Amino acid sequence: MTNTSSGVLLDIHTSALAGMGSMPRHFERWAALAADESSPDADLGEELFRSLLISGDEALTALWGRHLTSWDFAENPPWGADTPARTDERRAVVYERLRFGSELRKVLDEAVPVAKVPGATVITREFTPWYTPERAAARSFYWTAYEQKLRDKGWPETAIAGLDQASRAVVERLADPEQPAARQAKGLVVGYVQSGKTANFTGVAAKAIDAGYRLVIVLGGTLNLLRAQTQRRLDMELIGQENILRGADVTDVDSLVGVDYVGDDEGWPEFVRHGGRPSTLGAFDIERLTTRDNDYKSLAQGIRALEFEKRVPTRPLHDSANLHHTAARILVVKKNKAVLTKLVKDLKQIHGILGELPTLIIDDESDQASVNTSDPKKWERGSTERTAINGLISKLLGLLPRAQYIGYTATPFANVFIDPGDDMDIFPSDFLISLPRPAGYMGVQDFHDLNSSVPVEERTYANSQEKAHVRGIYDSTGDRLQEAMDAFVLSGALKLYRADHGVHSANFRHHTMLAHESVRQDDHADLALRINSMWHQAGYSSAAGHERLASLWEADFTPVSAAYASDLPSPSSYEELRPYVNLARQRIGSGGQPVIVVNGDTDRYFAQLDLDFDRTPNVWKILVGGTKLSRGFTVEGLTVTYYRRTTQQGDTLMQMGRWFGFRSGYRDLVRLYIGREEPFGRDKSVDLYEAYEAVCRDEETFREQLAQYSVMVDGEPQVTPVQIPPLVAQHLPWLKPSARNKMFNAELVEIRSPGRPIEPAAYPLNGTVTKRNTERWRSLLQALSTTPVSFSNPPDNSSTLTRTFTALTGTVTHSDLISVLSGLEWERPRYFDPHLTYLRQLDGTLAQVDDWLLISPRLASDNRIEASVLGSAPLSLVRRSIQDGKSSFGRIASVEHRTAAQRLINDAAGAPAQIGSKTGIALVYPVVEGSSPDSVRAAVRNGAADPSKIVMAFTLVPPRSATSADRRLVRFRAKDSRHHNEATVPARTPV
Repeated sequence: MTNTSSGVLLDIHTSALAGMGSMPRHFERWAALAADESSPDADLGEELFRSLLISGDEALTALWGRHLTSWDFAENPPWGADTPARTDERRAVVYERLRFGSELRKVLDEAVPVAKVPGATVITREFTPWYTPERAAARSFYWTAYEQKLRDKGWPETAIAGLDQASRAVVERLADPEQPAARQAKGLVVGYVQSGKTANFTGVAAKAIDAGYRLVIVLGGTLNLLRAQTQRRLDMELIGQENILRGADVTDVDSLVGVDYVGDDEGWPEFVRHGGRPSTLGAFDIERLTTRDNDYKSLAQGIRALEFEKRVPTRPLHDSANLHHTAARILVVKKNKAVLTKLVKDLKQIHGILGELPTLIIDDESDQASVNTSDPKKWERGSTERTAINGLISKLLGLLPRAQYIGYTATPFANVFIDPGDDMDIFPSDFLISLPRPAGYMGVQDFHDLNSSVPVEERTYANSQEKAHVRGIYDSTGDRLQEAMDAFVLSGALKLYRADHGVHSANFRHHTMLAHESVRQDDHADLALRINSMWHQAGYSSAAGHERLASLWEADFTPVSAAYASDLPSPSSYEELRPYVNLARQRIGSGGQPVIVVNGDTDRYFAQLDLDFDRTPNVWKILVGGTKLSRGFTVEGLTVTYYRRTTQQGDTLMQMGRWFGFRSGYRDLVRLYIGREEPFGRDKSVDLYEAYEAVCRDEETFREQLAQYSVMVDGEPQVTPVQIPPLVAQHLPWLKPSARNKMFNAELVEIRSPGRPIEPAAYPLNGTVTKRNTERWRSLLQALSTTPVSFSNPPDNSSTLTRTFTALTGTVTHSDLISVLSGLEWERPRYFDPHLTYLRQLDGTLAQVDDWLLISPRLASDNRIEASVLGSAPLSLVRRSIQDGKSSFGRIASVEHRTAAQRLINDAAGAPAQIGSKTGIALVYPVVEGSSPDSVRAAVRNGAADPSKIVMAFTLVPPRSATSADRRLVRFRAKDSRHHNEATVPARTPV
């Protein structure tokens, strides 16, 4: 074996992998070709390669990490043998093509594990593929620079590969910028609140510019502060120093006067460097039509900057002979009527070229201001009056026939409720992409125990997200504001302690607390004054103050950190932490003012706050505000939130969740103080924490359905974007998905649920109707045995205990069950029809279901009230309540019961099984509506239940085999025959 240095081997491997292009090939052959040119005697054997990986050669491992991860993430590559992305099967195909031996494979798997993470979910209509891997690789100047910038920032290869795939999914659905015929595509990208959507649209912009888009308009917020944040991000990570300097000599002080960032932004050295002006490096320049401090202005230079010169005048601009030799223009503009009006005016003055100009419009927070909210009645009368911003976006689309529109949002419901028949509006008619939840992100799921099977009384800091991070504000607890402030000081001290003990200090540059109680500015002033007074009276440097902090540290922070951050340094005692408490107190109270009120409406106001987290070295403050803190404004370093404000719109509620985001190095320190059972309106109460859980379930249901329906069937999409709105769920009737001024009128004909729960909840509570419904169950209830059967759920990740319950059971035929379900009446007409259409086909038309196992669970003996229902065996009555204003129960089946039913259904697919593969499960509950056990007792007389007070509620789980070969899960029908080719028609009445 020759003594080949690791540096030489790295060069050979780099050249070999580069030569392969986008697919894995016989590595030894390609390495030999590379070695012939540089080191013909190099040792290319697997033994040396393996030994270098085992010894921890970082450069070699990083090189292979990039390529293996890229191949792992490739969607449906021609060489992939139909293996799913991000699986062991895909990695095995890669190794086979590389011709690697088993020992080398094992070492590579350890060095670069397969990232088994979900990809983006794509709902699309058919499109013509044009953005091939070869075309993307041929022109990738700005994407390559951005990709390297992300590596420099510490992004792992899996995150970069995920961004690569997600951004590719967007770009390939835009129109080919070189195609002769003009076409517009409109799409929506759905992320999570504060989850890195900017990174995605920066990647999309980079790839689109490389591919040939020459005008990029980014709609970045409604305030200049937000616009400037987006401008800086694009300047730093995409546009780069050379394009910003525009030929200015960095050594000539005079030539740098007035140049953005130079001299007054400490991050300037971190801005992307291309190694020279791109136009001198075989690429093309990017000209900024907006700067850090200046939005778009109607100036002569602005008009000239929008004029494009053709290299070949006789050909259109979109011809490749011209397109790839002209500079791209980027504008980052506010969603402001005056600014957009200037832009529209200037574009109108450019004659001839607009029809040839490939344009990309990126709309950040696209459900804010962009959506048309004019009175639908005006549209019915033929008026096409639009709201201001929506109208100006429509004008841009009208002026630029090659413009592609992409909306970005974390709250998509307002966008999918836009009229799809309005050609000039921004409905995402071509694609809807749901981004996966990124690694390290802390979202609403991390503050709730969704579907936890651990009983409430058994939950601990270790097995409950709520106990770890949430501190409820009840009437009985007082307002807990002092405790929240103490938690803010303690968490700051722990950050400083960790920074002193080896944790990357950049994670703790900013440290903030948010207090949000009201939208009224007078209330903000009062709250800020109160917090300021409490701060100066808290005694953080006194013995009493330290005693209070020590108690909170020991009772709260110590056990939570032990459960969630055992790998991070932690003080052994409060005395060890005490010096850092003093430092934290000094930072927060610097200038004698620990509180900043954030509620202004003007750019001047925000400029005075000095709250630019990019340009301010350290912000350690308590922020008090309302609406201005609830969208777009990223509160960096947010660790403690004190939140008591209510809203009736789900998307607004989610946008208020500023405590969502990335909390590297201090995830365990995050605390949410939130109102429970707060007064809200007349004779109503709202539990804010439960409201967040409800809207979380709404959105997760939406995302889960998108994932289901994104699977192509026979090469065609199951649903297209115009069919999305009927999928929107709503768990709390008073908490609407969005402020919907226009609704679709689609008719959802069928929902198929093989192996998945069906749980209707909109039961009528009228005594007469309830009695009729209950009487229809008489024959099925007679099938229940009198001997209880035991069911159990084995230990899982959330509990080490086996959990059991008993139930009465019985078996009924499929036709008998359908006969009962078909006769039921509902609170909302036709509410159950889409499910019933599916269930009726399970007699052999769609798939064969022979029978159903009825399970009537029994409550624990100390809570059980039993009664016969229409002569049945004594059943355990269940209490469920409906709050004022609701039209349905929040839930029917308990987690334990659904888990047991799901296990039976899943196990039935194998052998041996407790039920047959053609048997479904029906969890049956005799429900009494009420908020106390007395309501249940009142429904029983002499051991028999009053059928007018019993709602026979149920949850069905069809067998997994209950589907057809076409695998379709939904079916739509248009109400109006004049739109027989459409899945939806314009709404005539509110839905």
